[in-house]
Amino acid sequence: MESGTQPLKRCGCGTPTEKCPDLPRTIAPAEVNPDATLVFDVRREADYATSDEIIPGAMWKNPDKIDVWIGALPLTLDVVIYCVRGGSVSNSVVDRLQAAGVKARYIEGGLEAYKAAGGKVAKK
Repeated sequence: MESGTQPLKRCGCGTPTEKCPDLPRTIAPAEVNPDATLVFDVRREADYATSDEIIPGAMWKNPDKIDVWIGALPLTLDVVIYCVRGGSVSNSVVDRLQAAGVKARYIEGGLEAYKAAGGKVAKK
């Protein structure tokens, strides 16, 4: 690689910034299809432990330990994450994932909005 040239981001967009401008940060709750994408539950450990619901097929990932699991996520697949209400937890996790080249978005309004939009949940 020539000196001074930026390597392509893992997402393939080639932007030199930390965040990919072509990748939306959010997905509307009604547009989430857990059968067609990877879904990760990133609720804080206490919130996850006190709830008995999860989006079917979702895998829980502790947001406080993102450094442990971020490297195992695929860079070629779309990833949807959610927390309780789509606030600070989802924002910070999606920032980290996108900066690492993961094609990640979070559910607007989190699990609560997903359920309000008619999304199906399963018992943990």
